[in-house]
Amino acid sequence: MSQSPSERWILRPRPNPRARLRLLCLPHAGGGASAFRGWADALPVQVEVCPVQLPGRETRIAEPAIDRMGPLAEALADALARWRDLPFAVFGHSNGALIGFELARRLRRTGAPGPVHLFACGRRAPDAARPGPPTAHLPDAAFLDSLRDLGGIPDALREHPELLALLLPTLRADVALNEAYVFTEEAPLACPITGYAGELDPRAPPAEMERWARHTSAAFALRTFPGGHFFPQTHRAEVLRALSADLPALLGGPS
Repeated sequence: MSQSPSERWILRPRPNPRARLRLLCLPHAGGGASAFRGWADALPVQVEVCPVQLPGRETRIAEPAIDRMGPLAEALADALARWRDLPFAVFGHSNGALIGFELARRLRRTGAPGPVHLFACGRRAPDAARPGPPTAHLPDAAFLDSLRDLGGIPDALREHPELLALLLPTLRADVALNEAYVFTEEAPLACPITGYAGELDPRAPPAEMERWARHTSAAFALRTFPGGHFFPQTHRAEVLRALSADLPALLGGPS
């Protein structure tokens, strides 16, 4: 049986009839829904974890990745329409944080319900200057070097050229999505924002993550964690403990 567009975009690996909140999880550049495998085991039982599977990876590897924010936010907002029976929060890592932010603004412009909370992880605020020169156009070796410097490409992967050839178009599209993004001023989001920052993240250090505060008219908080840009993977337990402490405040009604 073929999947509906909603089911291709928004996965529900463990449908939860007890859920009072969905957590929409958006991965880093090049990442897929598997980045959030096992999260449901560590988060409150009233939360249904819903990883987003973007085109061009894992179960959608045959589809071209989307390299511009407008079409991506529009498609994701359309896919989300089916799941309006519960409130939802967004957790986005790196590119995923920017996608989550623009998804919230897209929903607001169309009058659809937006997230009750945005967890922006490991990404400078949308209006912050991009660090360093563009890289999406670089030759393969230089492009991969730029990703390896962030800890996103293991050296061992270079020993598998067939796999690299499969992944490169999606990686380039995701980096291009970020590099082509142009921030436009709108009213701050009405939902609170919590920033998750890696203490050693060269792209989004804690001081830069503080700038997310101006993008909400509600509360802002910042959590810091050990590690670099990929601290949600290298310090997964700490991140999940923090989320487990943050999420109960979003659950309405008795437990």
